[in-house]
Amino acid sequence: MTTFDEISVDISVVLGESEMPVHQLLRMGRGAVIDLDVAEDDDVKIYANNTLVAKGQVVLLGERVGISITEVLLRAPDIRPMRTDGPL
Repeated sequence: MTTFDEISVDISVVLGESEMPVHQLLRMGRGAVIDLDVAEDDDVKIYANNTLVAKGQVVLLGERVGISITEVLLRAPDIRPMRTDGPL
């Protein structure tokens, strides 16, 4: 198991997207609200190292916010990284 101790994975959860000019973003103050292109019950996108790997739903766990994974997205074999250290 020690081989997995040093693997870094950057996880990102995207709730939605919005476009605005930089000057508008710079004028926003604390507590400003940015409208997103999703509804509150839409799936969020879950990325691992900038690759979409799953979809999920936002859940409240007491005062904490969590993500419940609803779908794991499989990648086609031709776009999976090739291993160079031997067979799987």
